[in-house]
Amino acid sequence: MNPNPFYRWATSRLLNRIISEKVLEKRRAKFLQQRQKSKQGAVIEYFHQVEDGYSHLAAQTLQQLLDRYKVDIKCYLVNGPQGDNSPEKDLLLGLSQRDSIAVASHYGLKFPSTHSEPSKSNINLATRILAAQDSSGFIGMATEVGQALWSDDAHTLSRLEKLEDVSDEKSQLKVAEGTKRQKDLKHYSGAMFYFEGEWYWGVDRLYHLEKRLSSLGLDQSSDEGLLFPRPQVTSERFSRAEELTFEIYPSLRSPYTAVIFDRAVQFARDKGIQLKVYPVLPMVMRGVSATREKGFYIFSDAAREAREAGLPFGKMYDPIGEPVRNCYSLYPWACQQDKGTELLSRFLKAAFVDGVNTNNNSGLKLVVENAGLNWDEAQEHLGKSEWEDELETNRLKMYESGLWGVPSFRLLDKEGSEILALWGQDRLWLFDYIIKQYSNSL
Repeated sequence: MNPNPFYRWATSRLLNRIISEKVLEKRRAKFLQQRQKSKQGAVIEYFHQVEDGYSHLAAQTLQQLLDRYKVDIKCYLVNGPQGDNSPEKDLLLGLSQRDSIAVASHYGLKFPSTHSEPSKSNINLATRILAAQDSSGFIGMATEVGQALWSDDAHTLSRLEKLEDVSDEKSQLKVAEGTKRQKDLKHYSGAMFYFEGEWYWGVDRLYHLEKRLSSLGLDQSSDEGLLFPRPQVTSERFSRAEELTFEIYPSLRSPYTAVIFDRAVQFARDKGIQLKVYPVLPMVMRGVSATREKGFYIFSDAAREAREAGLPFGKMYDPIGEPVRNCYSLYPWACQQDKGTELLSRFLKAAFVDGVNTNNNSGLKLVVENAGLNWDEAQEHLGKSEWEDELETNRLKMYESGLWGVPSFRLLDKEGSEILALWGQDRLWLFDYIIKQYSNSL
């Protein structure tokens, strides 16, 4: 893939506008004005995917949000990601279960520790039960239904279903209605909260939603902390951490990678654990299509995460295609000089923070020299293809752990056995916790 210069420029301008704080503030003010003019209360719309582990965690937060904030919550059932919005649907569902088990207790929530996937019949049972509910009934029953589903408790699901009278046809209609509503609002995933023009994914993004509700004067206990704050990464260094290896799987066209890469590298150094970096080719350059709505959400969410962390982000110039290939062609040479990680870091900064056009020699030269490398020497390696086999090996290595998206991370013990493998720029805190647990167990 090698988009023409105008396409690259136009895409970059559009994305920069979408994630602009000034544009965001104007949009929020417009929604507030409309709500005040209509004299209606604030409404959160929640979209639930029955077989998605993240949705089970999110459903457990609904009553607490209602009790704390002056809002109404309207609940929908959805199909979840389809087609190009979910290139690895089975992997995503499996990860949603493993990840939810790992994070639940840290948010004061519960997730059954069984690792068996819910059966199709139980999923259908759960869907029929929830399809029979209005929003109030959904909020009251979703947790119990989810616990039974993820515990493979067909008995409880059958008991609850007998209280309802919903056919498969009617439940499918309810799911179709919810999916259409979500599509009309330009989203595609389960476990999503929508509030006045913005999307919040699962329990991991509720801290953004809570802060927004509070800023609007909707918090009824503003002197208390957030209900669902993001767990923090500590600066604590643990004994025998040097026995561990922390693997990072980044991509050079990933805004989430740009947000977390330097912090992940520094995390490993601060903890005293061994660091290994395994770059992979961007999914869209591997022939995996991505929809417009998915791309817009990812860039907007990454910008929001960066702002919350106090990081510069958002002056972006899309590096898709040749710029990524050129940088990767220099990567083996940079690694020989112990500058591979710095090269990736400087490229991400150029593409997502400084708005440098890396599709020309002047842009790439700036990246190379900022990484402490010699541009004249770099040109001897530019365009070579040795890196392709290495990156494909990295991708397969990542997939073996049930991961596919970037950035992904793996923590290995001294024997090279996997302790934890997760996808997402918002999981460093969990690796921090697991490292502490490992250290304390020695």
